Amino acid sequence: MQMISKKTQYAMLALTKLAKEYGNGPIPISEIAISERIPQRFLENILLEIKKMGILGSRLGKAGGYYLIKKPEEVSLGEIVRQFEGTIAMIYCISEKAYQPCEFCKNEKACKIRKVFKEVRDSTLSILQRTTLDQLID
Repeated sequence: MQMISKKTQYAMLALTKLAKEYGNGPIPISEIAISERIPQRFLENILLEIKKMGILGSRLGKAGGYYLIKKPEEVSLGEIVRQFEGTIAMIYCISEKAYQPCEFCKNEKACKIRKVFKEVRDSTLSILQRTTLDQLID
């Protein structure tokens, strides 16, 4: 079973913290790191990557930090997991982002194993896509 990385978990924790503070201005990286127990040096890279996705804004200086530029209800866990994990699929032959032909399949269309794991991927993706940051803070 594929486990999500610490990087993905940290991204979700940081975004949840920023969602709780939505509309309150920038939150310093140090505050996010301390409250969510994330190593600050690791967090800086994660937040920059999320900023490049167009989800976060930042401000430099004494009153600086990061803030959501999208509303919490507009940010899904699906886009976060895909950004940091690359794929949601557990096997490459069903991946939308990292497809590779199966080395064992004689016929992908008829493969029952592939069918089961496609259903797992589709269900997982559906749950992650419909789960937004606002649902994690209520």
